[in-house]
Amino acid sequence: MASKGKPSPRSAVEPLSNKQVAKLAAEYDLVDPTRPFPTGRIRPNQKEIDELNPKITHRLLEGAAKVLRASCKLRAWGLDNVPVEGAYITAATHVTQFDVFVPMVAMFQMGRRPRYMAKAEMGKWPIIGKWFRAVGMQPVPRRSGKARQIEEESVKILTSDHALTIWPEGTVTRDPKKWPMSMKNGIGFIALEASRRVGHQIPLYCAVTWGAASINHWWPWPRKNVVMCYDTRLDYADLLANADQWSDEPPIELADELARRVRVRMKEVMANIRGVKAPDGFYDYRIMKEVPEVAPFSDPHVVDAQALGKTAAESTTVAEMTAADKTTDAAAKAE
Repeated sequence: MASKGKPSPRSAVEPLSNKQVAKLAAEYDLVDPTRPFPTGRIRPNQKEIDELNPKITHRLLEGAAKVLRASCKLRAWGLDNVPVEGAYITAATHVTQFDVFVPMVAMFQMGRRPRYMAKAEMGKWPIIGKWFRAVGMQPVPRRSGKARQIEEESVKILTSDHALTIWPEGTVTRDPKKWPMSMKNGIGFIALEASRRVGHQIPLYCAVTWGAASINHWWPWPRKNVVMCYDTRLDYADLLANADQWSDEPPIELADELARRVRVRMKEVMANIRGVKAPDGFYDYRIMKEVPEVAPFSDPHVVDAQALGKTAAESTTVAEMTAADKTTDAAAKAE
């Protein structure tokens, strides 16, 4: 089933300028993430490499790296944040289909082999679909009603000490100016539940890519600038404070909050790359329009009402409805 709506055209945004890239280069150490060990030679995770079809993976990596170099002028910073070993989560932006490959190639060149969640249709694409499955793709059948099953598989990947990459928007952003849009709270459930099971906070990083939206994939020349930031760890230790008191799964309020933090951080980093001010609100995929930003740790039912564009006076929380029901029942019994 196709996703609703269409991404905005290339003309909706300005290409990333040479001037802005030069400004970023003056502040950060920009490297070419398509080259082996872009931040300097490090010890690759040989165990992961050997586990994940090394010959096929190497061929796909080399092919993808050549396509990226031929199609754009790609630079990145922050790749020294990629852990050398152990489980970690990468939450990546999804501006175009093209820039999905940027963080994957970068992490492979850094000597890691993360598994990654991707829509099941990609595994059925001619030729490259087989390659995707061979290099760690975990298919996500959209609208299948199996969200919790998919999240459980992701948790098992992390608790088995493997890395995992997720595109938490679930599809290419529909924001007219291509900012990160509303996130699925699955990223929150996966990170929180996996952390609870292993007994410590699993590192979570945002990978933000900008510039690929301006590439004409039929004729990408002259090459456009593309920059990726692999951000520092996003802390969520406070959300794990009472993990031993949870029931079968993390509370939805905490999963929503972690998804919100990921989206807000992605927006901040993207604004830095683009050199412009980020929008005050965010684009909600459920209703296909921009809505006001939500406050941290808001009541989840009030958050939903705000996201749907209702006013506080028009919205009633579940708690209020429950209290009203109890009052009515008590009055009925008194009579």
